[in-house]
Parts: sequence; structure tokens; C-alpha cells
Amino acid sequence: MQNDNVKFKVIFLSLCALLLTGCAQNVDLRQPASTQRGEQTKESKSQEQKNINADESAAVPENAGAENGKPVKILFVGDIMFDRYIREAVEKYGKGNYNYVLEPVKDKLAEYDLVVGNLEGPITDNQSVSVGTAMEEKNNFQFTFDPAVAKVLFENNIKLVNLGNNHILNQGEEGLEQTKKYLDEAGVEYFGDTGHLETKFPSGEISFVSYNYSVPDSAEAAVEEIKSAKEKSDIVIISPHWGTEYKTGDPGNAVRALAHRFIDAGADAVIGTHPHVVQNSEEYKGKKIYYSLGNFVFDQYFQKETMEGLGVEMSISSDRSMEFGELKSEMTKRGQTIFKVRP
Repeated sequence: MQNDNVKFKVIFLSLCALLLTGCAQNVDLRQPASTQRGEQTKESKSQEQKNINADESAAVPENAGAENGKPVKILFVGDIMFDRYIREAVEKYGKGNYNYVLEPVKDKLAEYDLVVGNLEGPITDNQSVSVGTAMEEKNNFQFTFDPAVAKVLFENNIKLVNLGNNHILNQGEEGLEQTKKYLDEAGVEYFGDTGHLETKFPSGEISFVSYNYSVPDSAEAAVEEIKSAKEKSDIVIISPHWGTEYKTGDPGNAVRALAHRFIDAGADAVIGTHPHVVQNSEEYKGKKIYYSLGNFVFDQYFQKETMEGLGVEMSISSDRSMEFGELKSEMTKRGQTIFKVRP
């Protein structure tokens, strides 16, 4: 999963076990999950990945952007959930092939040096308990994704995922371990279980830090992790899982204050998830904050706002200056995601 030009280094921080909280409500077409990585050195992680698959590509292409004078292009997408109605749609319309879900956006995703998303649930070989459930049932919020999903993410250039959310422990610690195993085998990197992930591009190192509202005292841990990452990396990006579900527009004073605190600690950009709708963005001290990207792959068809998502395009030049663009997405009721044509 590594090569001579691209190295991944994971520095770990022990976090408290996550709360198994569920998302709010859904409608008849089903709806909406937390982490811990054991301590592991850069060398042991590298050797483990080589042993898993010596021929696997690195998560970031070795010819990424600035090596040839071109900016590094990263796309951030929102919440990704492959259970419940999405699982049913794959069987009904996609003949069991999970690539069906991302088929309309595959070519666009391939244009970026890296695509980053929030993996809203574990990948395990456990049987789904959420398929066919009503929104008021407990199991409606207990997710597991088919093992094939890991490879589908890789094949669609989603090669880095955030595991720091309130559904990742839906299948317990064993489910989290299976998730990491399947992601490792597929060549997909991850962060948000503990610590931060450093990715080395030709133009410098980028660190990805996670904040998960469902972990006690995790705001303090995230601030310290940002400071630590800033000492070693040229750019620090934090992906918080936070806020009020289904609240569009203004994220609220508490979330805004925390975002500003992350910037003050050294973050160069804040890219948020969890509300399942797109929220406002702003600039603070010259740094960009996107409070929520909404859904990217989900089955929340009960309102227009939950069916829409926002992709954030980040372009990083060789001088490490950053420019941002936006790409709107939409989820169809046949379980696929499409990008909207720009005006």
C-alpha cells in the first residue's frame, strides 16, 4: 500500500470508547454511527500493509499534482452508508454489484488525486439487521456494510475514509477490527479511530485529524492532536463529526465556536459531517470552514435537503496555498448518487 514516493504515517492517541448513539428519524425508505485504533508504529503499520497485499496501490497516486507543477486536487464528500435500502437497491437494480451505487459519479471521482469521505458504519461479514426495518425500530440504526464495499471505495477513488463517527461501533469492537481489515486489504486508508494520519504529497505533508462528538472529551483530544500534527505537517485538515441532525443553514454558536477553536489550534481547513444536510460555510482567519457536507451515499429520501450533498474541492499549490470549489451531488431513490450539472 506504500511506494517510494508516498508514505503514510499514523500517530495514535488513546481515546475513550464511543457511545453507540443512533441518528434521528427516517421515513419508509430507511435511514442513518465511533472508533479506536490500537497503538502501532509507522514501521509495523508499513510492514503489515506490505504483507496484506504487496502489489496494492498507495491511497495517494505517486504522480499526484504538484510533482509536475500542478496543484494537488482533493475532493471531500459527506456521509457514506451502504446498508438498509442501499443494500436492497444494489440487489434489486445493481444485480448485487455495489459499484452500481457510484457508477454515475465514477469518472468524476477519478479526476482527483484523492477522494475523502465519512464512512458511516462498519464493514463486516455480519448479516444486516437494518434491512426492512421501520424507522422507529432500534435495528434501523444498526449498520453493517458488505465486505465488497471496501474494494468498491478503492475502485471509485475513495481511498481515504474517516471512521470517527457515531455508527462505526454498530457491530462492536470486533466490527471495527473487521472494518480496518477489509479497508487494509482493499488499499483504503483511514483515520478517526485514534490519532491523525499524515499523507506525504510531493508538495509537502498533509495531516488528517478527526473529531467525533460521541466520544467523551474528544474536543480536547482533537485540539491537542491538531497541535501535534501541526509540528510535523505542512497542512492540517480536521474532519469533525458534530452538530444537529437535519438542521440546515447556521450550525449554531457552539459548533461555530469549536470550529474557530480548531483553527486557532492550527487547523488549515475544517470539513464537517453528521447533520445529513448541507450547512453554511465561512472563512475564519483566512481558513475555510464547511460545517456539514450532507449525505453522499444514504437512503434518506424524506426531504429534499437530505437527498442533496456537497463535495468540497480542495486544490493545493506547490507553495501550499489552498483554493476551494464546490460540487453538488444528489441521491436517487434507486440507490445511486449523481453529481448535478453545474450552471
